[in-house]
Amino acid sequence: AAKVAALRPLLSEFGLMHRRVQVEVEWFIALSDAGLRQFPPLGKAARQKLRRRVAAFAEADAQAIKDIEKTTNHDVKAVEYWIKAGFEGDAELAAAAEFVHFACTSEDINNTSHALMLKHARAEVMLPALDAVIDTLRGMAHALAEVPMLSRTHGQTASPTTLGKEVANVVARLATARECIAAVPLRAKMNGAVGNYNAHQVACPELDWPAFSRQVVERRLGLVHNPHTIQIEPHDYMAELFDAFARANTILIDWARDVWSYVSLGYFKQRLKEGEIGSSTMPHKVNPIDFENAEGNFGLANALLAHLSQKLPISRWQRDLTDSTVLRNMGVALGYTLLGYDSLQRGLGKLQVNDAALAADLDAAWEVLAEAVQTVMRRHGLPNPYERLKAMTRGKAITAAAMRKFIQSLELPAADKQRLLALTPAGYTGLAAELARRV
Repeated sequence: AAKVAALRPLLSEFGLMHRRVQVEVEWFIALSDAGLRQFPPLGKAARQKLRRRVAAFAEADAQAIKDIEKTTNHDVKAVEYWIKAGFEGDAELAAAAEFVHFACTSEDINNTSHALMLKHARAEVMLPALDAVIDTLRGMAHALAEVPMLSRTHGQTASPTTLGKEVANVVARLATARECIAAVPLRAKMNGAVGNYNAHQVACPELDWPAFSRQVVERRLGLVHNPHTIQIEPHDYMAELFDAFARANTILIDWARDVWSYVSLGYFKQRLKEGEIGSSTMPHKVNPIDFENAEGNFGLANALLAHLSQKLPISRWQRDLTDSTVLRNMGVALGYTLLGYDSLQRGLGKLQVNDAALAADLDAAWEVLAEAVQTVMRRHGLPNPYERLKAMTRGKAITAAAMRKFIQSLELPAADKQRLLALTPAGYTGLAAELARRV
């Protein structure tokens, strides 16, 4: 619970009610500025009073709304009544009370509130947490840029890389995914029961309601106006946002599994924590549980994010209610994502490079130099270079002596031959270190 505490006031039932109050208040104030004869502009004190109620919204206020809801059995109407109850003793506000929730359908309030919830959760919690993961990995990429490591493609030995370069690959992927998350526009609508401003136009035909709605959504709430909807905002942006989070999570699942495997190979050791136990029966165990927890949490998050993404854009005719209960799980999906970030960070903080294990693996894989040798042979036109190296190395363990003996037998320019003879698996990393430092 402590690890997702930052999301709780934003994506909980409390968070939803808080944003509903904000939307109702801003709509009410905007209506007072719309030039309606029956609702003159509110004074400075009234505006400040209303906005203070939003800023100071607390659990006691949320409970008061829930108490009203016990009678209304309607959550948005309970918010309206709670706001109006606060007008008692204020003649200016009381005179305009019926302009609270004026011409609105519940979904006008709900969709804007959900967008505000996601706006604050993304900006204040999720992106900073993801940025912290990226920063940790970037630091690793730079620090380990020159640490050579044997690659494995299809699980078999392959051209060496550096540990830092492999981390840099993850950083580059995450940076792209992060941009996608941040770039999703958070859309909202305030256009009535089926999206046509029906009641608005009958009650106040003199107003340009689409322009007014846009002004409230964009200038007062800081969202992006969607002019064409049914009763509900179609949630396409939500699908895009949740898919973007899921893509970042998938990248981190990939990385968590790789690190788990590197720990298994001995490339990484894990710092010991005093008093911690790895197994109830095997005292030697130091398990990579943080990476396992990260993978599990990201998997749960993605299952929920996928359902949100696939279900929310679908609504029967002008609306059904299936989105309402599903939307209450936004916090669960992002909460599991946040837990994944936390687990990953803790795991990364325990890692120590095992240089001896890395060096031993490289020194036992001289066959990986076959790629370099046959490529130099190709450049100088030697016959059947690929086939000759294949016959020598495929499926075989090659020693340093055997590789150097083969190189000595080649009719190559002296400089190229010496460069190949000086080459070792640990030194055959190409531009890996430079690429690692570029992220």
